Amino acid sequence: MKGVILAAGVGTRLAPITNTRSKPAVPVANKPLIEHIIGSLKGAGIVDIVIIVNTSGELEKLLGDGSRLGVKLQYAVQEEQLGTAHAISLVKEMVTEPFILVNGDHLVPLSVVNELVEKFNGTATITLLKADDLSALSTCELDGNKVLKIVEKPKPGEELSPYASIGTYAFSPELFDYIDKVEKSPRGEYELPSAMDLMLQAGKEMTWVETGQFQHLAYPWDMLSETVVFLDEMEESREGTVEDGAVLKGKVSIGKGTVIKSGAYIEGPVLIGEDCTIGPNCFIRAYTTLGNKCRVGNAVEIKNSVIFDGTNIPHLSYIGDSVIGENVNFGAGTVLANFRLDKQNIKMEVKGKLVDTERKKLGAIVGDNTKFGSNVVVNPGRKIGANCNIWPGTVVIKDLDDGEEHK
Repeated sequence: MKGVILAAGVGTRLAPITNTRSKPAVPVANKPLIEHIIGSLKGAGIVDIVIIVNTSGELEKLLGDGSRLGVKLQYAVQEEQLGTAHAISLVKEMVTEPFILVNGDHLVPLSVVNELVEKFNGTATITLLKADDLSALSTCELDGNKVLKIVEKPKPGEELSPYASIGTYAFSPELFDYIDKVEKSPRGEYELPSAMDLMLQAGKEMTWVETGQFQHLAYPWDMLSETVVFLDEMEESREGTVEDGAVLKGKVSIGKGTVIKSGAYIEGPVLIGEDCTIGPNCFIRAYTTLGNKCRVGNAVEIKNSVIFDGTNIPHLSYIGDSVIGENVNFGAGTVLANFRLDKQNIKMEVKGKLVDTERKKLGAIVGDNTKFGSNVVVNPGRKIGANCNIWPGTVVIKDLDDGEEHK
């Protein structure tokens, strides 16, 4: 079988993290999301993979021909975002055998791919998840292990079952015959569920398998949830140097060239990349990941946060439940607050709408290359764009766009 990954999307809801990278390139547990997906396909014996990309060239540069990952990669470029069915149509000449199709915007466990390969019926087998809210997903009418009908994004009361498609499928090349017949949806796109429904109308058998494992990267705070899944399953590896007087409890993985100095206290599970300097006298709490070449200094506390490569938190700072981009610098005394005094859920503005994160604790989402002066306080749930300058002694109470200067 071949693999096909839909990776042409940008992921605007993940801003500001995706203001400087596409969603498939967002690091999860110190590795781009798409590399995790490729790893699951490879683990199931699928090493011939086609990736549908946008025109940026970003993923081609990141992944190359796939030899670094032990796979063979080809690319198809979707020049205009016209929907998933349109994207799949671009690989028709490249895929002439059964294939696993994966959306490039969520984690796909190896167990899910293995089950799809094992239970593929030769025509179409899809993965379903029992979900409470189907409004943003595809609902399916079922009869035993067979799918009878698919409806995209049902209105309340129109759900066909409590099960939703999660964007991982096994198809024969026969799918392309129905892809070619798809008409534009009311949203102005050519959508894969429409092609699947045409298959069903033509009497083609479609089966399904259930999964309880699904981590969708839709909003910035989803990165925190995905990190929990990875760190719970992480195998510990300590390749760096740990000085006497440092305390490491639970699973703590340390990359090559990293130094954990005396007085550092780390409560796992925690993942620390290569060439980092940690301590002295800092506190890193569970479910934190630090990328490569990060610095965490004296009297710094970090809790349940995702921190990308090259970020510098040198002294007297608190980072709670936050996502921090690459090469961010924190001045002394910076506090990213993560809890409302009224104990209400934290809400975050996404594409002009206020979204309930369903989290009592959520700090800041900070884009790449932003600089904080000393004694800055950021209110819970704020988004700060890339390349911002935050002046000393200020309080950030509203979101900041890329390049903004906050005085």
